[in-house]
Amino acid sequence: MVAQSLSSLLQRATIDDHEEVLKSCNETLKKSKNDQNAQHIKAIALLKLDRYDDALRVFKTGDDALKQAAGLEYAYALYKCGKLDEALDAVTKSGAGRGASHLEAQVSYRAEKFRRAADLYEQLSQDGSSHHEANDLGINSWATDAQLQWKGEAEYVRHDRPSREDLESFETAYNAACLTIAKGAFAQGEVLLNRAKNICQTSEDLTPEDRAAELLPIAVQYLYVLLRLGKTEQAEALLEEISVEDIPELSTKKIARNNIVLARQTNINPFILYKALHETPDSVNNDRLFDCQDNILVGNSHAADLLVQKYDGIIRSTNKALSKSSCPSTTAGTNLLSVYNAAAQAEGQTGQKALKKILPLLERRPKDLGLLLTVVQLYVNEGNTTSAITAMERSLQALEESISEADQDARFNPGLLSALVSLYQLEGRKLQIRSTLAQAAAYWRKKPNSPASLLRAAATSLLHSDDRADLTTAGDLFKALYQQDSSDRVAIAGYVASQATLNYSQVESQLEQLPEVSELVADIDVSALESAGIMPSATSAAAAAAFAGARKRTAADKEARAVKRVRKSRLPKDYDPEKKADPERWLPLRDRSSYRPKGKKNKQRAADRTQGGPVNEKAEESPAAVQQKAGGGGGGGSSKNKKKKGKR
Repeated sequence: MVAQSLSSLLQRATIDDHEEVLKSCNETLKKSKNDQNAQHIKAIALLKLDRYDDALRVFKTGDDALKQAAGLEYAYALYKCGKLDEALDAVTKSGAGRGASHLEAQVSYRAEKFRRAADLYEQLSQDGSSHHEANDLGINSWATDAQLQWKGEAEYVRHDRPSREDLESFETAYNAACLTIAKGAFAQGEVLLNRAKNICQTSEDLTPEDRAAELLPIAVQYLYVLLRLGKTEQAEALLEEISVEDIPELSTKKIARNNIVLARQTNINPFILYKALHETPDSVNNDRLFDCQDNILVGNSHAADLLVQKYDGIIRSTNKALSKSSCPSTTAGTNLLSVYNAAAQAEGQTGQKALKKILPLLERRPKDLGLLLTVVQLYVNEGNTTSAITAMERSLQALEESISEADQDARFNPGLLSALVSLYQLEGRKLQIRSTLAQAAAYWRKKPNSPASLLRAAATSLLHSDDRADLTTAGDLFKALYQQDSSDRVAIAGYVASQATLNYSQVESQLEQLPEVSELVADIDVSALESAGIMPSATSAAAAAAFAGARKRTAADKEARAVKRVRKSRLPKDYDPEKKADPERWLPLRDRSSYRPKGKKNKQRAADRTQGGPVNEKAEESPAAVQQKAGGGGGGGSSKNKKKKGKR
């Protein structure tokens, strides 16, 4: 009976008649509530009708056998309902072959596991695919690379420049533009967006409704690029093409409204700005923003809160969110909340006044990295790098004393250490830089996924050491980098430089892999470099700036100074600009070489001052000596010369 009803159900099923299939399934399930085939077909019909919550409810009411038999459909329902972790678990257990790989890549992309998604798309492309599938794989792989670039994992990006085939589809051209924009090349991104827009407008495969729906996100992205390029007039003209209310996805609508508000924000009332940024509700489930997008919009929202002085509200909301996150955290979203929490605590003040309110918070939360970097930035703005270094060293010491692995990872986080090294460089602390990087390299070498940039910086710093142990460590680090990437010429050159003085025969064979010196300097104009002079290093420039106030002007500096123009009213009446001025005009008359004394008394004085003339001992006596002969000494002189008091 069940088989006959199911056969009848399948005969009546068509690709465009999912409602009828759903009705037939319901009738069958009324007679047999646990009919697994009817439940499976009902779930598929609901998925076709975009009723994902109802489809997931069918799987929840069924047993484990239904979830196992329809593993792919169950995983897809979980994915569309935003339950990404459960969806990944279900799709990996389904074992449905190529379809499961497609779904796993899609779920990984939505869960922001972009490396896994990129690996799956590359594997699917290499295994062979039809023309239509290859086009979809190209579109999705470009989108994944764009997200990897936005997330800061540029070393895993596989695409560089779009090929001619990539530019024939507006989807691929749009994703290539997103990758270019993520790299910061906005001018090139504008060109690619124009290409995608033109292809979409002239496509014959799209209906007018579909064409309008596809052009909206392109226009929103284009508006962002124009704002970054400073093309305000073109941005204002583009605003007429964007109808925010026609955008179905809440995530895209929120981004569009944010960009439109920023495009029109000239002399805007802060309360109007606050209302406009909070007008669109937050997206949920599978339509929510990616972290890189959400961080920017949350920052804009809190900035508007600060403008309208909602300090207490920001403190409450950020404290609530921070209490749910781990501390320390290296995620951008969590640290951004700490920054705005500190800004609200400061109540719009900066400098020492802000530090006075924020420093007690850092003493209570020394592991809050966002708060720490806020304090460091305030110190640097005040020119107090020493206090900034002290604050960082205290927090890093607190992390180092912890036994938690998460605290240790945060302690040696490359981004955090780069900030500390930059502060050390400002004060010329070379030994601290070397020890900090060496300690971090020793820690990360024990980890499976060690950051290559940090290891490279540590190895390069150790090359400047005179200690053989440091050179050996540098060689080991460069060797490990070369094992990770055999085409890394920096690693090869560093390994050769570290081992050349220790064991030259060991690295002699490596020299063939390095380019010739003549090849490296072929395009360098030596004459231009010599005429430009030598640029001082950062340390010497900082030292010169520190002592610039104490440096005296030399004679050459005085001569190089511009001659000050004198007004005509200050010049004498008989002034002749062609006549050379007397160089002794600033000396008194009796000190000039042209001075000729008049009278007997003046001639005698001039003769006494003449070199080689007779010496007048009386004239040579000092005034002090004369005074001593005339009036005696200090306090213990003779009393014979003293006069008695009284009337004369």
